Amino acid sequence: MKKVLFIASTGGHLDELMQLKPIFQNYDYHIVTEKDKSTKILKKIYGTRISYLIHGTRRKILTYPFKFALNFFKTLAIHLKTKPKYIVATGAHTSVCSCYLGKLFGSKIIFIETFANIETRTLSGRMIYPISDLFIVQWENMLKLYPKAILGGAIY
Repeated sequence: MKKVLFIASTGGHLDELMQLKPIFQNYDYHIVTEKDKSTKILKKIYGTRISYLIHGTRRKILTYPFKFALNFFKTLAIHLKTKPKYIVATGAHTSVCSCYLGKLFGSKIIFIETFANIETRTLSGRMIYPISDLFIVQWENMLKLYPKAILGGAIY
C-alpha cells in the first residue's frame, strides 16, 4: 500500500485537506497539521496516524523563526518515520518545509492551491509550484497563473 502524507496548516487549509478523507483508507496515510484548540480532537479520531507541528504565524515576527526551526526538525522526524511516497498538501506555510524535505527524499509532491484564491497565487503555492509533480487549482482562471497546473474543480 502506498504511503501518503497529507499536510495542511490549521483553519481553511485543513478543512480543504479533510475533504479528501474518503480516500485516506486507500493508502497507508499519515496526517500532519498544527496543534491548536481546533485540532486536538483529531488525535482521538486518527490516533497514531496524525502528527502535530507547532502552531505559528508569520505575523508574530519575533517567535516565528524559532517555531519554524523547531517545525523543520519535527517535520524531518516525521519524514524519517513515515517515509511517504506521496505528499498531498493544501498549504500554507506548514506545507512548504514538508514538501521540500519530501522532494529531497524522493517523494512525489501533489499540491492543491486553496479555493480561497481566485485571482492571485498564494505564497505557499508560489514556493511549491516549481517542485510539484502535480499542481491542482480549483478555479479555471488560476491556470493563467500556474500554466502547468491542472483544473481539479472545487474541493468542497
